[in-house]
Amino acid sequence: MRALLTGGGGFIGSHFAEYLLAETGYDVHIVDDFSTGVPGNVAGLREDDRVDVDELDVRDEAAMREAVASADEVYHFAAAVGVEKVVNEPLLSLKTNVEGTQNVLDPAAEDGTPVFVASSSEVYGKSLDVPFDEDDDRVLGPTTVPRWGYANAKALDEFLGLAHHQENGLPVVVGRFFNIVGPRQVGDYGMVIPTFVEQALRGDPITVYGDGTQTRSFTHVQDACEVVFDLMQTDAATGDVFNVGSSEPVTINELADRVKAAAGSDSPVEHVPFDEVYGDDFEEPPRRYPATEKLESALGYAPDTDLETILADVVEEQKTKLEV
Repeated sequence: MRALLTGGGGFIGSHFAEYLLAETGYDVHIVDDFSTGVPGNVAGLREDDRVDVDELDVRDEAAMREAVASADEVYHFAAAVGVEKVVNEPLLSLKTNVEGTQNVLDPAAEDGTPVFVASSSEVYGKSLDVPFDEDDDRVLGPTTVPRWGYANAKALDEFLGLAHHQENGLPVVVGRFFNIVGPRQVGDYGMVIPTFVEQALRGDPITVYGDGTQTRSFTHVQDACEVVFDLMQTDAATGDVFNVGSSEPVTINELADRVKAAAGSDSPVEHVPFDEVYGDDFEEPPRRYPATEKLESALGYAPDTDLETILADVVEEQKTKLEV
C-alpha cells in the first residue's frame, strides 16, 4: 500500500508519516510546499527507502493529479494553519484550503482512491452549545471577519468530500480536529501550548489573549494519528464526519497555570486584549470542545491522553530545543 500525505511536512502530517512507518507496511509519499511545514520534520524520513518527499503546492492541479494517481490511500492534511495566518493572509488561506482539497478529491474520485479530509473544529464557529456534536448547527459571524472565511473554507472542504462520496461513490472520511498538540508543534501561527511552554521555559511573561476564561480541549498528536488511520480502515466510517479530539475542557487561564507547573516556571501571566493582537474585527469563540460518542461508537475508543502527559511531552522537547 502507498499512502499520499499532503502537508506531510507539517506537524500532524509528519507525525502521521512516522505512525504509518512504525505501525504498518505502507510506503509513504509526502508532498508539501513547506510554507508552514518544516523540512526538519521529515529530514530523517528521507533516508527511509519506503518514503518519497516532494516539494509541491497542493494548488498545482497537474502535480496533484500525478501524485494522487500513484496512491492507494490519500491523507489530506495540507491547509493554511493557525489563527494568525488566517487573519493576516485570508486570501491565501481560502485558496489553499479550497483549491487544494479540490485538486485532491477530483482525481481521487476518478479512480475511487480513499481519502481522509482533515477538517477543523473551526467549522462550528461561535456556537455555545458544547460539547459540539457532528450534526449540530453551525453558528458563524459576518463575512467581514476573516476567521469565519477559514471556517467556511473548511466546511466547503467537507461538502466537497461528502458530495464526491454521494455522487461518485468516493470513499471519504472527514475528521474535525480539535487542537492537536505535541512535540514539534511551533507557536509561530498562534498555537497556544508551544507558545506558553516556550515563554515559561525562558522565564518570559505568559501572554494570555483576552480574559482567559475561554475553554478549549487539547488532543495528543499520537492519539490523533491512531484515530485517523483507524477511521480509514473502518467501513462504517466512510462518507461520514467525526470529531477528533479530547472531551476534557480547560480554560486558557488554567492552561497557563498548568504549563507553569509542568515547566517549573515562575513566569508571570499577562493578559493581552484580542484587538491588540488581531485587530478590532477579531472574534474568539468562548467555548469549544467535542462530543466523542460518535467516534467511540465507530472505533470503540476516543483520544484519552491527559493534559499533564501532553504538557510533559512538549516541555521535554522544548527543553532540548531551547537548551534550558
